[in-house]
Amino acid sequence: MTADQERALLAVAEVAADAAADELRTRYGTNVRGVHTKSTPTDLVSEADVSAERAIRAVLAEHRPDDAILGEEGGATEGFGDGGADAIRWIVDPLDGTVNYLYGIPAFAVSVACEDAAGTIAGIVLDPIRNERFAATRSGPPTLNGEPIAAGDVTDLSMAMVATGFGYDATVRARQADVLREILPRVRDIRRVGAAALDLVWCACGRFDAYYERGVHSWDIAAGALIAERAGLVVRELPEAGDLGDPYGLVAAPAAFVDELYALASGRG
Repeated sequence: MTADQERALLAVAEVAADAAADELRTRYGTNVRGVHTKSTPTDLVSEADVSAERAIRAVLAEHRPDDAILGEEGGATEGFGDGGADAIRWIVDPLDGTVNYLYGIPAFAVSVACEDAAGTIAGIVLDPIRNERFAATRSGPPTLNGEPIAAGDVTDLSMAMVATGFGYDATVRARQADVLREILPRVRDIRRVGAAALDLVWCACGRFDAYYERGVHSWDIAAGALIAERAGLVVRELPEAGDLGDPYGLVAAPAAFVDELYALASGRG
């Protein structure tokens, strides 16, 4: 795929993210209707999530009608896995940070990415409250509102500001607390924002130095992981560890200490 083709897909992602952000801004700070639970009583979805994803899908139907879609709320459409090397799939999270949104905490984002058989092609993480648009393509520079960004220059884990998140399941949270207990004394400090997409792009622009989390899904991280990689971070998957009860996860950190953080985040140290 050429750089021009990547940029064309990024432009569609921008339109889709803007459409979702409009839906979220309209409802933010109001008594959002249609709130119900998903995997656990603390895992919430609202009318805002559904309306924002509907807006994204409408944009994609107009601009990319033949592509597949995987969305947090609407699930997956057919046509990607058997579509060959040229098949495109959009991975969308219309509202990453739903609990923050419902509580009026201004830390949430829209995440829109697209992928082919070789991986993620382009991605947008849009913060509707700060009007911050983080973007990258597979071969292009990462940007914030059109200006180039880069990860920080910390090379020692002990000096790193590390972001993380916690799952909704109580058993998973207990394991995450055990891992946190190992990591916390070895870093500068820990931050928990509550939106994985923001964690990753804030690492990409140096607000955080590194990030790890288990229990994330592809729609949470697809765009943010690409942006973090293009900003110079090493991004590694944490495989599911059924014997420990640990779900799939991700680590993003500078090459200088990614091995050290990965070992701790794996929960086997």
